[in-house]
Amino acid sequence: MKIAFHGAARTVTGSKHIITLKNGKKILLDCGLFQGMGPDTDALNRDFGFEPKDITYMILSHAHIDHSGLIPRLSKLGYRGKIYCTHATKDLTEILLMDSAEIQEDDVKFTNKRLAREGRGYLQPLYTIEDARRSLEQLRPIMYRQWFSIDDDIEVMFTDAGHIIGSAAVHVRITENGKTEQITFSGDIGRYRDVILKSPEEFPQADVIIMESTYGDSLHTDVAPADEELLKYIHETCVKKRGKLIIPAFSVGRTQELLFALNNAQLNGILPPVDIFVDSPLSMEATDVTRKHPECFNRTVQKMLEKDEDPFDFPGLRYIKSVSESKLLNFRKDPCVIISASGMAEAGRVKHHIANGIDEWKNTILLVGYCEPQSLGGRLMRGAKEVSIYGTKYEVKAEVGIIRSLSAHGDYEDLSQWLACQHPSDVKKLFLVHGEYEVQTHFRDWLHKKGYKDITIPERHYEVGI
Repeated sequence: MKIAFHGAARTVTGSKHIITLKNGKKILLDCGLFQGMGPDTDALNRDFGFEPKDITYMILSHAHIDHSGLIPRLSKLGYRGKIYCTHATKDLTEILLMDSAEIQEDDVKFTNKRLAREGRGYLQPLYTIEDARRSLEQLRPIMYRQWFSIDDDIEVMFTDAGHIIGSAAVHVRITENGKTEQITFSGDIGRYRDVILKSPEEFPQADVIIMESTYGDSLHTDVAPADEELLKYIHETCVKKRGKLIIPAFSVGRTQELLFALNNAQLNGILPPVDIFVDSPLSMEATDVTRKHPECFNRTVQKMLEKDEDPFDFPGLRYIKSVSESKLLNFRKDPCVIISASGMAEAGRVKHHIANGIDEWKNTILLVGYCEPQSLGGRLMRGAKEVSIYGTKYEVKAEVGIIRSLSAHGDYEDLSQWLACQHPSDVKKLFLVHGEYEVQTHFRDWLHKKGYKDITIPERHYEVGI
């Protein structure tokens, strides 16, 4: 048996890992889009490093685009098998991939206009809306916590990863030559005691573990609680400075967490009377999907639903649907909060809002999650004094704020707690993926102290026998 790592290897996005059995069957774990990788992004997304038609089965840990976003291209280039996921992941993936396909088509139109002016070639989108629609027919939902046979030699089970609605750790039990081994892929591990979701679940002893490590050297508890920080920024920016608070937020997970915190503040009478806009049609759809899956909520939220039937809605909240409404926000003089995608500020409507508000001292750009270093969000997070947006340079006069504790990724204590159900001596190999290399080396040292011996940080396209 072999494992190859074709994405999220010494970087955070583009999750793709292949298990190859001795009989030649290949199981692909995730098929994610690379994001925020600067000028290399497009080339990384066009070259899988493997032949899609050679994949036998695919298993999807969760719907985030850096885990699901290349599924339509995989299908377009020859993969015809089933894609196994949880029920909530199927619902989210359907809206995310259709939105991603629209972005692929729109971005290529824009790029091709520029190439035509320069007398250069014509670029094809990674995939089209029709490609995405066809690939969605391959999704097959299965339940949490039940072993499911996808083959005579292969069983799969999902356990809740607590990261976003429907997220799962993937456990693959493979029998070869009469011997059965379990490979566990963490997907993205959420946080214990999350305000909305259930905590990550325990899982059976694994022989091999492929584990994410985004915050492998960080503790989220070193900052004030997220809801307090959020209210502080609203008060400072919107009440005192009479400015706009612009929050780049991923449509799935982060936006719902922000809305939940704001709803709680409104119920407790501590939310300032400021207009709050969610300027992302995808966020609206994702919130609707979240409402459909209360089985993923923790006990506190389940109890809350008995009194408040919608924890993601409150007076003063408005969803912006059309492009024209979105543009009008740029001319608005009154203070307000604008929550808009994407979370790394690399695409979508939020990029326009940042361009419109970045050179005004009274405004604040509030970053509420991980940003790839090369992304616009990453550059702002590192204190850039000037940034380029759509080819125009802007001086950064607005305040740049950061709330680290809103991350849906677990810190190193959460990651360690997820592993606590395992006997380190029984884990033959542990691979760290989905993280920056320096962070991963620190986490590897931490895990060595916990008793894990054979820990590898693979490079992209690295393949190893197990």
